[in-house]
Amino acid sequence: MEIKASSTDNAPTADTSAQDVAPQESWLVRRGLLLEPGPRRILATGSFINMIGGGMWMTAAALFYTRSVGLSVAQVGLGMGVGAVIGLLAGVPVGKLADRRGPREVYLLTLVAQALGMAAMVLVHSFWMFVTVICLTELASSGNKSSRAPLVRGFAGKDPVRFRAYMRSAVNLAGALGASVTALMVEVDTRTAYDFLVLANAVSFLLAGAVVLRLPSLPPVKRPTKVQGPSNALRDYPFLVFTLLDGLMSFHGKVLSFALPLWIILHTHAPHWFVGASVVINTSMVVLFQVKASKNVDSPSAAARLWRRSGWSLLVGMILISLTSGMPGWLALLVMMVGCVVFTVGELWQAAGAFELRYSLAPAHAQGQYTGISLFGSSLSSVAAPSILGYLCVTWGAPGWWVTGAMLVAVGLAVPPVVQWSQRLRPATVD
Repeated sequence: MEIKASSTDNAPTADTSAQDVAPQESWLVRRGLLLEPGPRRILATGSFINMIGGGMWMTAAALFYTRSVGLSVAQVGLGMGVGAVIGLLAGVPVGKLADRRGPREVYLLTLVAQALGMAAMVLVHSFWMFVTVICLTELASSGNKSSRAPLVRGFAGKDPVRFRAYMRSAVNLAGALGASVTALMVEVDTRTAYDFLVLANAVSFLLAGAVVLRLPSLPPVKRPTKVQGPSNALRDYPFLVFTLLDGLMSFHGKVLSFALPLWIILHTHAPHWFVGASVVINTSMVVLFQVKASKNVDSPSAAARLWRRSGWSLLVGMILISLTSGMPGWLALLVMMVGCVVFTVGELWQAAGAFELRYSLAPAHAQGQYTGISLFGSSLSSVAAPSILGYLCVTWGAPGWWVTGAMLVAVGLAVPPVVQWSQRLRPATVD
């Protein structure tokens, strides 16, 4: 019989009895709308609360910096780019600390640090103050992600991919709720309104921390006496290659939020209100279908196959969107809507595969460290994607959409061989 290791191999022996389905479970639990009582529900609730504040802030950040602080668009772009790069410095050391000292306590510290950094935003009145504060908040954010990963792995239970899919659905719903509050504040368009959004986000970190306090302490995973394959992320070459591919695939995250709005306004006769409607379509599909898309993703090879499929779906969606230039408004709207749906299906498949690979390709005792390394790919993608997509998809036009889609297909095709390479070096993960 072949060996198959899930993302929870060698996970800490925390008390997971509360995660078992209770005999009198509620209708919401049976329908999968609510997790059973226990650590998983606590962790998901904390993330949901935090993301309500995050949804408020992400939607209003650019407006706060430009209309309230008085920075130019170029200054905002430069400062956010610098902050994103500086933030990468915290991922690996904080991840290592979480691996060695226990992730719950480190995660709580990063939540407090994020709350303080966000609250300091209300004091920003100049470019250099903005750069300083944005660097501090990005450092805390990077540390937050790398220390949270061992918690997710440790409490994920018997179906870790499904749990992470549920978490993504929940935080997308929370983000949409936060964004709806922002819409009201933006209509007011005053410094006080923007400061309210800043402080509301800061409070969300503290409230999330209060919820996470209810989690049992999770002891560090003991390093095996004999490690199969590399255990240091910087020497794990298959994982480093995967991180690069993950960063390239992360370009899709900016397609609907950055490239599509500009494409609609500058290149099509579609109604401008579809800029907002496309976000609603994407978010609704994630909330409704992410868990279903993650079904049967129970091994690295299954996840790799899903990445391969996602690349083709993303390409088809981008081709459909690119064809709308010059179409009559109603036809452009219809084709673009279908393109957004097909594109989002690719996003769902890619996310489901990523949930498995980011954990199963990392040894349990070094999850925080590996997560810190994985942040390099997605963070650098966030910095580079707007400029590259702006040139390819907006300036170049339809061929640029095809080239970007072809790149995503190539990345999807490259992932299965990389996963096989990783499994050869660490035989215990072969399924």
